[in-house]
Amino acid sequence: MDYLAAVRLARHDSWGAFEAWLAAAGRRLVLLSTRGAAPLWDFSFRPYDVLLVGRESAGVPTNIAARADAVVKIPMRTPLRSLNVSVSAGIALAEATRQLTMRAAPPA
Repeated sequence: MDYLAAVRLARHDSWGAFEAWLAAAGRRLVLLSTRGAAPLWDFSFRPYDVLLVGRESAGVPTNIAARADAVVKIPMRTPLRSLNVSVSAGIALAEATRQLTMRAAPPA
């Protein structure tokens, strides 16, 4: 696919360097987790939020989860636990985009 021309990738040398970049850029770290307090639909995304997902098998390490500015979840019906991590990331990105697009759109 030719989408790489439309995005800007940044690689950080360490978690510390990434945290420093977040702070300097004034960005929020929003973690998507089955342990999230807020349902995704109730969370208010801001422009330039950084969405973080963990490994499918284990999520993110505790110290990284503790660093998140917000932890959100996709509500699931019992006894289901979670969705595939790439599907979950797509849902979260779509919801964030929907919210930010709706807020930016002029009234009809």
